[in-house]
Amino acid sequence: MSLSSHIEELKKKHHALSEKVEAAQRAPGASSLELAELKKQKLKIKEEIERLTINA
Repeated sequence: MSLSSHIEELKKKHHALSEKVEAAQRAPGASSLELAELKKQKLKIKEEIERLTINA
């Protein structure tokens, strides 16, 4: 897998997590713990994308 395709996959995952976060925020019974975990995963992916983009 090339670096650019890896970055694209990470961007897709980041977008999917964004949608999950938005859906969880709208859901009345959403757990704050679950929401925090989704946001944490999203941040890790964003940091990885930035790290790979800078080093590319």
